[in-house]
Amino acid sequence: MTSPLIARPTAALQQVGKIFALGLDVGRNLFKRPFQLRELIDQLWFIASVSILPAALVSMAFGAVISLQLGSLTRQIGAQSFTGAASVLANVQQAAPIICALLISGAGGTAICADLGARTIREEIDAMEVLGISAIQRLVVPRVLAAAIVAVLLNGLITIVGVAGGYFYNVILQNGTPGAYLAGFSQLAQPADLVIGAIKALFFGVAAGIVASYRGLNPAPGPKGVGDAVNQSVVISFVLVYLINVVLTTIYLTLIPAKGS
Repeated sequence: MTSPLIARPTAALQQVGKIFALGLDVGRNLFKRPFQLRELIDQLWFIASVSILPAALVSMAFGAVISLQLGSLTRQIGAQSFTGAASVLANVQQAAPIICALLISGAGGTAICADLGARTIREEIDAMEVLGISAIQRLVVPRVLAAAIVAVLLNGLITIVGVAGGYFYNVILQNGTPGAYLAGFSQLAQPADLVIGAIKALFFGVAAGIVASYRGLNPAPGPKGVGDAVNQSVVISFVLVYLINVVLTTIYLTLIPAKGS
């Protein structure tokens, strides 16, 4: 008999392998015809509609917190001219992609998981497979693509709102100098910072879409199983997002030298 201490890590590794296998299936079915353009457009609109407003509100608050904290710190060490640079870099490289990932996972991902889970327990997925229709191509690929595309676009919105919020709080509330704030980030920031933010958002969106789809296609029986699958998809997505963020940030800081170095 297998020990529970051994069975649990083994089961976790099996789940990771199955999620990775689903990702490979999505990649293989990405260019197969017929491409589900209408389904993609529907999913794009839905995920964007449930994510845009929360993203703007959260990014404004997040940008304010970063700006206030950094503004207080830079005043203490006499480096107020770098407040703008630190705020923008923190928003562009870290805050914007992470906020984007959390919203895609928490809003769009839960809806994807619930939809696919409901179809699974109603045996619609099995019926599609019996009819020779690939559920991966028909349902999963458009949802993963939509999550990835909306994540990249949402990252741009969050970046703009976050930087604007940081500027407002630093200049208006902390009596900072507008010129110093704007000139500060031009000294340290570079176009590659925007690129890595977009790349992170793309990876986060793909990961959230694949995890949500996997849990939606493999729920426990009954409505309670679908609810549990939704909760699990959010937790798994959050953990995966932070792991991917560590890897991408490490690679970026290793390969791209800081401006002025």
